[in-house]
Amino acid sequence: MRTITNKYDKKEISTLPRALFEGRIVVIISEREANAAVEFLMKETILGIDTETRPTFKKGNSHNVALLQVSTHNTCFLFRLNRIGITDSIMNLLQDDRIVKVGLSLQDDLRVLKRRRLFTPGTFVDLQNLVKDIGIQDMSLQKIYANVFGEKIAKNQQLSNWEADSLSDAQQKYAATDAWACIKLYEEIIRLKETGDYQLLIKTEDVVPISEGY
Repeated sequence: MRTITNKYDKKEISTLPRALFEGRIVVIISEREANAAVEFLMKETILGIDTETRPTFKKGNSHNVALLQVSTHNTCFLFRLNRIGITDSIMNLLQDDRIVKVGLSLQDDLRVLKRRRLFTPGTFVDLQNLVKDIGIQDMSLQKIYANVFGEKIAKNQQLSNWEADSLSDAQQKYAATDAWACIKLYEEIIRLKETGDYQLLIKTEDVVPISEGY
């Protein structure tokens, strides 16, 4: 039986073994490549999805979303939107109703994607809503993954330049891991809901007593 907590202590994450996507990573930099990638992805029934945007360090500045990562269980495509935009094939994938596309904080991802090109979202599942069904209150991918699997998703590439001429191996692994982790979490949470094969431990906030006469 799996043990989970309603809130995971972030201080414990650094001690966990690292979770890392070990499958095939394909970087997409042309419309032709995007068409072939989407054709491959359309054969799936479930996909993990995430986005990355170049960080800005000046108040009031912002950048368009630079990367859309879409993962199967063993292959992740990194669509470099800063180069190709949202092509017709990518839009068709995002609008597809048959394939379950799983992500986290999808409202934010869909908003930035629509800034590049308007589309009507198909079938999406937000993990932030799903985890509530088993009592988890955490909202970050790192905490949820650590809570469910006891492994750490490293975030050290999060603020790197996603519009660089080429993505480093570290950036590619980071981006792929985030999308792939969404599939793993979705399938495990559904399994836990259906089987009840988990124990939920409730962690309460420490209460500091008020001194008499205060």
